[in-house]
Amino acid sequence: MNDKKEAGYVYILTNPSFKDDWVKIGKSSRPVNLRSKELDNTAVPLPFEIYATVKTVKYEELEKNLHKTIDRLSDLRIRQNREFFNISPDQALELIKDIAALTDDAEIESYRDGKPIKMDDKTNEKQITKKVRPPFKFSMVNIPIGSTITFIPTGLEVRVASDNMVEYQGRLYKLSPFVGTFLPEEQRNNSGAYQGSKYFSYKGEILNDIRTRLEINE
Repeated sequence: MNDKKEAGYVYILTNPSFKDDWVKIGKSSRPVNLRSKELDNTAVPLPFEIYATVKTVKYEELEKNLHKTIDRLSDLRIRQNREFFNISPDQALELIKDIAALTDDAEIESYRDGKPIKMDDKTNEKQITKKVRPPFKFSMVNIPIGSTITFIPTGLEVRVASDNMVEYQGRLYKLSPFVGTFLPEEQRNNSGAYQGSKYFSYKGEILNDIRTRLEINE
């Protein structure tokens, strides 16, 4: 009889419909992509996105210690009986790394654009720890409020309503949630994570390309 305990996961999930500093931190005995799909229901407008995971046989203990650590910092739990916390994903990941350092079998993966990056890979670790690119704003690319931009996948035209939001049919959206809402089914990815500025154009040029061009010329 094999009494060896199977490894499980502690995860950090984000959601485009949440505030930027809200995360869900939980545990699962199965791969996290399966768990995140289970959580995709009518109670949440958009799919969850995996931000980071820790794989370890001590996943239940690690999750409990992580929750306790966050609760000790301050009243960051959004509801006391739930796994949602008012903390940024980066802060949650730093806490996980500190606690996981005490577990000899922990394997940490951080996710970017829906793809895992192993933290123990020194090359990829440099990519993760490099300066984080700030969220896209229209002022970065000199697009004034009131301008019209195009949602490339469908040709929809939307109006720039603020420095980081557009208006469509009387409703306001940030770019990434707009993509998650209106992207045709056949163009969706498994993670539900989208970089909004790659899906819109202004005067025929993709917003992310405009930003990159201006950053190079700085």
